[in-house]
Amino acid sequence: GKRTQLLKGLPATSTVEENSAAGVSVYDFNVTVSPLASGIAVLPTIVNSNPLTEAFNIESKGGLEFRVITTGNPVLDYETMPKSFDLQIFVEDTAGRTDLKLLTIQVKDKNEHPVFRGNVAIQTVTVYVLERTPPGRIYQVDAADPENAKLKYSLLPATVPFSITESGAILSTKEFDYEKDPHCYFLNITVTDPDGLNSTKTVNINIININDERPYFTTKQRIYRIPEEQSPGTIVANITAKDPDDEDSPSRLFYSIQSSDRHFSINPATGVLQVTGRIDRDALPLRLHPNISLTVRVEDGLSSGHDTHQITIIIDDVNDNPPECNPSDLREEVNENTTPGTVLVDLRNYCKDIDVDPSNNQFSFTGLSGFGSNNFTLDSTVSGRLVMTGTIDLENPGNPRVQVYALTVRVQDTAQPNYSSKYPFCISFDNIIYIYIKIKPVNEFSPVFHNLSYVFSVSEITKVGSSIGRVHAIDKDWPPNVITYSIVAGAGNRDYTNIFWISPTKGDVRILARLDYETTQKHIFTVQASDQEKSTTASVTVNVLEINDEEPVCSPNFFSLQIPVDLAVGTNINGFKIECQDRDSDPRSFRYFISEGNENGHFIFSPSAGSNTSHLILASRFDYESGLDTNWIYSLHVHITDDNLLSTRDKTTHLIKTGTVTLSIRVIPNPTTATTTTRGFTVVTRRENLYSPSAWYVPFAITAGALLLLGLLGHLGLLLLARRRTALINAPEKKKNKKEVVMTMTKINTVFDGEARDPVTGRMYEFNSRSGARRWKKSNEPLQPMLAVQVMSSDTENSGQGVHRAEAPSKKEPSEKKKELTAATKPAAKPQQ
Repeated sequence: GKRTQLLKGLPATSTVEENSAAGVSVYDFNVTVSPLASGIAVLPTIVNSNPLTEAFNIESKGGLEFRVITTGNPVLDYETMPKSFDLQIFVEDTAGRTDLKLLTIQVKDKNEHPVFRGNVAIQTVTVYVLERTPPGRIYQVDAADPENAKLKYSLLPATVPFSITESGAILSTKEFDYEKDPHCYFLNITVTDPDGLNSTKTVNINIININDERPYFTTKQRIYRIPEEQSPGTIVANITAKDPDDEDSPSRLFYSIQSSDRHFSINPATGVLQVTGRIDRDALPLRLHPNISLTVRVEDGLSSGHDTHQITIIIDDVNDNPPECNPSDLREEVNENTTPGTVLVDLRNYCKDIDVDPSNNQFSFTGLSGFGSNNFTLDSTVSGRLVMTGTIDLENPGNPRVQVYALTVRVQDTAQPNYSSKYPFCISFDNIIYIYIKIKPVNEFSPVFHNLSYVFSVSEITKVGSSIGRVHAIDKDWPPNVITYSIVAGAGNRDYTNIFWISPTKGDVRILARLDYETTQKHIFTVQASDQEKSTTASVTVNVLEINDEEPVCSPNFFSLQIPVDLAVGTNINGFKIECQDRDSDPRSFRYFISEGNENGHFIFSPSAGSNTSHLILASRFDYESGLDTNWIYSLHVHITDDNLLSTRDKTTHLIKTGTVTLSIRVIPNPTTATTTTRGFTVVTRRENLYSPSAWYVPFAITAGALLLLGLLGHLGLLLLARRRTALINAPEKKKNKKEVVMTMTKINTVFDGEARDPVTGRMYEFNSRSGARRWKKSNEPLQPMLAVQVMSSDTENSGQGVHRAEAPSKKEPSEKKKELTAATKPAAKPQQ
């Protein structure tokens, strides 16, 4: 808001005395509000001070009148604090008008009382002075004036034999005699400043007596008797002595025990002998020597005479110890077949009472209790022998398989106990001994298998490591013994030492080697269950279930063939056949099909199914001239499956195995001799048994198939008749050609399929790579291609081979023959790649 003259009487300067109490008025002022204001919004406030202080505050006097007062915190001190304070006072009315004025407060010095320092300032000082001490300084009083004025010391009463110097030293003016002079003096010490302000303190002077007479004991008794275990502070005796110089005052005598002892102490002023430490009659050395000897000394000063007094204290035994058992918890182990009447433990071997007096160390055994305590008893309360009375057999149905019996027996003193010194809140003290009887199991029973024999049926394709079953044995012993399983006989064969494995802890039977139904259909072995002491055996029979896990194996599985390009359709190529066998399938279950390499479908196998033997048949002619065929080497992948006897539905669920045969067929283009082949036909029959016992349509399909077969046979008969008629027309010519075929075949066998240079003459010659025959090569005669050369394995080289017939030339003139031979030796057209 806008600054306006609201604070009347400010700025101003005021004074205040030091040491002013809280609430002392320092300065009064008024507040005038602006015409638009209805009152004061912010009361006058000290917003800042220089130097900073909280010694001042503002309070209202009523209405618009205010005053600055002292707070008393801190108290203003002229000597130690700033001499002047500048206070900034701020006020604001309801119209937003504000005002800020300065009030300067000056602190005035005030004469203060002198102040004592040291011990005199905080307490009444007592000074001790030995009698016969020469006159002189006995104490120094220290005081100071806040204004640093010079102080004057004085002493009252003036009649006492003491004086005080200007510096505050108290002096004795005589040599004191304790027996004649007062024993105590009270001196009032006053210190005054130049203005007459003063302070007073009291100093006490005590005169200490010096004794030179030898004290002596007045007590004549020398033997005392107390029971053991007295509480600390118990008074044993009151030893008294007298000092001639003390005028029958015992306070000047000093009593002490000359010999060191931890059981007793004596009051140095009164001579009262009392118990300070535990006195145990039952512990060494008091157990053997119950007497304690003490030498008491009395003296009346460090340098004067003294006297000694010999006393003996006899310690009596009390029944202060309950019987104790060590250990307090006994653990015994007992076989479960222990007979009733057997003494299990003698408690007296573990318990004792250490009291010395025989009348105090007798105790008894009572209160046998605890779970299963009805199976035990105490022979007598005195003997402490624990006897078994019942059966503790763990397998007994009457016992709920209890392995540990927790018993308690109370052991207590026979005599009246006196425990008040050691156990002040106990009237009696009974010791409880805990007895834990652990029942030791005895291996009484052999393990028993649930079954005398086990039969497991396992597929022959079960993976190695798979669990095929579990054997289980139980042990009637309680707690059950750990049963270990093992195979003791019959788990191997000639190839494997162990075909089966059994888990030692769980009894799971697993296979370690592949099962083979075709080799062994049943395995019988013996398993053993043992609890480390006793054992039993059981027979395990594993029936191997037949699964189609064997692939068809065919011979040969790889073969190379060479055929002429004009081989007749329907020909069994080179007489080749494959023979297959399957250890777990019927010979009729085979199906044959070419999966790869059969471009344009030139090759088939007949029969295609239902037999373990099938022949390779040329199904269609090669056509290289039109470009339909371009491949001269065929790599056939033949698959042989064993699913021919499965129905369509069974094929989706049954395991089907496949064998593979690889054939390499090379097609030889344009042989050097023309071959003629009598036309014929080959009937290719594909059989696939789709029989299913559950198929209702099988009879219908068989009937329809039979009708179709009859129609086909009729059609084939007509074809045969037509072929036979053609053969009869050409019969004379064919018979003539048959004779010349032999000559042509001989020529084929001497085909010269290679050429080389003679190292001597340098001329080129041709040779037959099979027979070794040679001839000189004519300059214009190319190398003749080889016909129908077969490459096969040694085991099939002697099998039947197809005979390729070539048409022999007719009888002609030599010149015509020469022309034909020349034409025959011309190079064949190169196959298109």
